[in-house]
Amino acid sequence: MVHSSCRLLLLAIAIATFVGDSRGANILGLFPSLSPSHLIIQMSAAKALAEKGHNVTVVTVLKPVVTHKNINLILVPLTKEEAQQMSDTIGVMSKSDNSNMILSLIRMSGQMDFMFNKMAEALKDDRVRDLYLNRDNKFDLVLSGYFMNDFQLGFARKVNAPVIVVATMPPNQLLNPLIGNPMEVAYVPTAMTFWQRLTGYTKSLFFGVFTFLTDKRNRNLYKDVFGDDPTMPELSEMIKNTSMIFFASHAASEGPIRPNVPAAIEIGGIQIKDTPDPLPQNMAYFLGNATDGAILLSLGSNVQGTHLKPETVVKMFNVLSKLKQRVIWKWEDLEKTPGKSDNILYSKWLPQDDILAHPNIKLFINHAGKGGITEAQYHGKPMLSLPVFGDQPGNADGMVQKGFGLTLSLLTLEEQPFREAILEIFSNPEYSQKVASFSSLYRDRPMTARESVVYWSDYVIRYHGAAHLQSPLVHMNCIAANNIDVYLLFAVILAIIVLLLKALVKLIFRKLFSKSKKEKKH
Repeated sequence: MVHSSCRLLLLAIAIATFVGDSRGANILGLFPSLSPSHLIIQMSAAKALAEKGHNVTVVTVLKPVVTHKNINLILVPLTKEEAQQMSDTIGVMSKSDNSNMILSLIRMSGQMDFMFNKMAEALKDDRVRDLYLNRDNKFDLVLSGYFMNDFQLGFARKVNAPVIVVATMPPNQLLNPLIGNPMEVAYVPTAMTFWQRLTGYTKSLFFGVFTFLTDKRNRNLYKDVFGDDPTMPELSEMIKNTSMIFFASHAASEGPIRPNVPAAIEIGGIQIKDTPDPLPQNMAYFLGNATDGAILLSLGSNVQGTHLKPETVVKMFNVLSKLKQRVIWKWEDLEKTPGKSDNILYSKWLPQDDILAHPNIKLFINHAGKGGITEAQYHGKPMLSLPVFGDQPGNADGMVQKGFGLTLSLLTLEEQPFREAILEIFSNPEYSQKVASFSSLYRDRPMTARESVVYWSDYVIRYHGAAHLQSPLVHMNCIAANNIDVYLLFAVILAIIVLLLKALVKLIFRKLFSKSKKEKKH
């Protein structure tokens, strides 16, 4: 009887433990970015949490391609007119010379007003506002998808939950202040010689101008979205409540090697599946019969074929259609393709990660978006990058420096350089060897990107924001953070000492001169 009671007690404890462990947290994802590639990374983080049994609610403007049964989606879609305006904005940016990243970002700052206003409108939607107006809604954590939208952090205050920022980029000058990550302009992203360091420092000053413009926009949008609540603090105070940032990077392999505070967690490759999904039948057959190898051509989810100059499309087709390799080309309008060729398969949507995992893919022609380069690196595929805007020129240059491929200007693309670049990558095995070697390094980490997302999200929930991980730098002003007041004190003390010594020397000389004069007179 006693043994039976003990067994029942142990069983009850086990069941209670299991139930307690399996009870998921309520997590809110705010992902209103108008960039599909950003949404893929952000939704991949949300999916990792949903797969672990958490109850995830996500707010988006675009319909996500990554989802899960445990994700409750609140879609605030673009109108037909807004979708056209978005397309026109991308079209303008894709036809501009964006080789200089800083000037490109400053120019984009004015062109992207529509995107930021739409993100703010999404947060003002009645269904979204109900998330904090309805007292029955309880959230344990907010994931804030980053797109230069610091104003969005106010939503975490409204639902009284800690916030983790999900960034689609490595640590940088825009994001570092949120968690007090140190700025290391002397060697980040890469600089060793005097001229490299001078160039890096100059770029950081220009980037400061872009940051100023971004901060001004964020303050205005913060007032627009949350200005009706007098209890909300200033935005400058609000951003100090950021618990952590998930960066889509992996410094140990990608570089640069730099100091990061504990609140900087790297989840590079979060969107990449451990096991690729089966390809659609037509793509599987097309690639399976590519005896000479195949090329994947995709300029990302933002840039469409209609955004390119018609003559550029003709030049690309003329080169690709004459290759012995097969080509899968992302093209939206299947009624008006660049041309017909037996070696080209057009598709308006591509399972990019799954295609890159195919052994017959030997080259990835891309726009140097961070997500695409990450997937190519993971699967060990050499690249030919045709950057368009934003951080893409810098991403392309970094890829070339590592020896993973080549880059050309999409704006001034000509047939001969395009053909020569493709043939160079196919004929020179060094590109494949270097990126394959990197692939092994990129995958070798103590926790996968998904495991990192789950562990650190649970950690922030367990410790109610994990304030103990926060860098003191977050609460210091520019003067204190750079010891300017200390240096000023030293300068004042040194000046006083110099003045005293000067006065003392004058006094000594005066006395000696006076004494000498008296003796002479005597």
